[in-house]
Amino acid sequence: MKLLDVVGRLSDFDEEDTIYVSEPWTEDSDAMVATAPDDTMVPPQAAAKAGLTYFIEIFIAIEVTEGWIGSQKEKPSLSAICDRLIYYATYDA
Repeated sequence: MKLLDVVGRLSDFDEEDTIYVSEPWTEDSDAMVATAPDDTMVPPQAAAKAGLTYFIEIFIAIEVTEGWIGSQKEKPSLSAICDRLIYYATYDA
């Protein structure tokens, strides 16, 4: 799965889950959603084995994207939403 796919399906995931993504973070980066062990940013074994690193929790991703979309005059493209989430995870998280 790619990060763009995950972002397009945020509401399908459990809000307690975490997104893990291969670096450098782009919309085409490999990604997975999994439950973080013991509330840490350490990726579960499957994510680590795939070379994926912590990106952001689902509930935060939903809050960030909904807030940003609500502030826009027109609904942004999925690619623009993904870029905004990458920016947030990089600079504001």
